Formats: sequence, structure tokens, C-alpha cells
Amino acid sequence: MLLNLFLGVTLLADFATAYDEDIKINCWKDSVNITWRINQELVPHSTRFFLGNCIRSSVTSMPIGEWELHFDYKFRNCKFQKKIRGKHLVHQNVLSYNPGSKTKPPVYEYFFECVQKRPEGWIPPFLNPGASVATGRGGLVFHMALLNAQMSGIAKSNVISLGSFMPIWAAVEQKAHQPLRLFMEECVAAPTAQLQPEQQIYPIILNKGCLTDSIKGNSAFVPRYHSSAIVLSLQSSMFGVGKVYIHCKLVAWDPEVLDETKKACQYSKQTGGWELIDDPSQSDLCSCCDDTCKTRSKRGIEWRSQGLSQLSVLGPLIIVDMSDRRRSLMA
Repeated sequence: MLLNLFLGVTLLADFATAYDEDIKINCWKDSVNITWRINQELVPHSTRFFLGNCIRSSVTSMPIGEWELHFDYKFRNCKFQKKIRGKHLVHQNVLSYNPGSKTKPPVYEYFFECVQKRPEGWIPPFLNPGASVATGRGGLVFHMALLNAQMSGIAKSNVISLGSFMPIWAAVEQKAHQPLRLFMEECVAAPTAQLQPEQQIYPIILNKGCLTDSIKGNSAFVPRYHSSAIVLSLQSSMFGVGKVYIHCKLVAWDPEVLDETKKACQYSKQTGGWELIDDPSQSDLCSCCDDTCKTRSKRGIEWRSQGLSQLSVLGPLIIVDMSDRRRSLMA
């Protein structure tokens, strides 16, 4: 079964033909098949045609004096970039022709994307992180980390450009425990790793899971990939230039039970109201975000006594103004 091909628009077809009539692309579940038709005089340079950093896997002669280059590769090869876009997985790459040296830019480039729905039960690799803030409580291990811009893994740097978005990921390792849903109950930003009395802080999530920064700012929860993880996308411009630490209270909860104190709500500028990200049909649980969200569940008291919550701190995250850096280099 072929997947959708994105070339400026998404083509819904069994066989996706690129806008360049000499290029035909088939996107499969975990691989791609590309046919690139070239003139005979270019055949001696066929190794200068690339898919990412891969050369053609085979060549076929045509009866009309043309040749076809074939690229048959898995998405894990050829420097494909995997991104997450809502409920879809996106694999991006570029076809290029570079007859000159590696230091010279290609004379032709063709960008494309293979888009597929996220498989049922698929979990991003960073759910088993190699580098994150990890803390244990009540037999569970909580993680919090900064993701890269594509949200495909843990960020390799803690330096963030002013104005860009910061994907903050949190998860709980359940191990032998029953399935749990993770919530960010409260989150604030502060200039230090330890919160101090009278210290100036920036509220992000308050009132038992209400993303207050979504009212005036552009912060938002990313659709969940798994009940035990959640991603919060924050715009760095609200913190200004400098070091910032993200302090969050993480709570692991029964996935079958939602109430006003166990929820993830964000403000929708389109509807002008609060929405529950896990089940919009229960968005009435978010109505208390404009007031005070109080505990109603007796079971909640029992669960809290078992200690299924954890205070986690992520940082320092260093926000820099890249325009200032460019101006200083040009001076």
C-alpha cells in the first residue's frame, strides 16, 4: 500500500507522480522507490545524482535513448529526516544533481516528503531516552527533556534561538505498573534550578493542568503519542535572552479516570474556550480553568497517598538572540 507523497501539496493517489515529469516516487511503509529519467549524455555522470547522500541503486536503459536511475532505499538510510506532524509521520529528503565537486552547490535539487499516518501504538524513540532529567518515585521513573526541532529525539544542545519553539517532553516509565496517563499539573519557568521565595517566575501551567500561556501566547500541547508521555511546545520569546529552568509537577494517573484535577487543557483561539487534549468531548472538565479547579474524586486522594507524582526541573536552557550574534560577526 502506497503512502501519500508531499510535494508542496499532498497527492492522494495509488501512484504518486512528482511535478518534475522525469521523476516518479513511490512511498512505502518503511522505504521509498524513485525512478529518475535522464538523457543519454548524462549517463557517465549517473553517480552524481543523489538521494540524500545515496547514489542510484541501479540503472536501466530505455529504447528512446534515455536512461532511468533507480533509488530503492529504506527510510533509515540516505539521511532521511523523520518528523512528527500531528498524527502523521513524515520522512523528508532531497534529490539532487551535482556534477561538480562536493564543495560546490548542486545544480538541481528536488525536495519531497513521504507522509503516513502514525501506526497504532507507535512510540517515538525518545520514549526510551538516553539523556534526560530522570527521577524516581513510588516505583516509577519520571523523565523530562528538551526535544529537537523535529520532535524526533532528545535535543543535542540546550541553546535555543530566541523566538523559536521549545518542545518539552515528559514521560513516566511504567515498568510492571498498570498503564498510566501522565499530566503536567503545574509548570513555571525560573532563572534558577531552585525556586526561591519572592523570586520572579513565569507561570506556564497552573490550576491543575491548565496551560495558561496558551491564552495570550502560542504555547500548546502536542497531540499525544502515548498515554504515558506528553509534549509541551513553548515559545522561547516569552522568556527573553538568558538562562531559564522549567519546573514542573508531573503526575501519573489512571488513564480511565479524568477529573478537574487530572487533565491537560489548553485555550483554543478558534473556539474561544478551553479544550481537553485527550478527549475534546469532555472539555467541560476545563471550565474551571478560569476559576479554581478542586479535587472531587475520592480515588484521587487514595492515589495521591501512593505518591504517583514528582517535581522535575529541566535546565539550564540557554536562549540566545541569533540576530545579535550575526550583527556582532559582521561588525
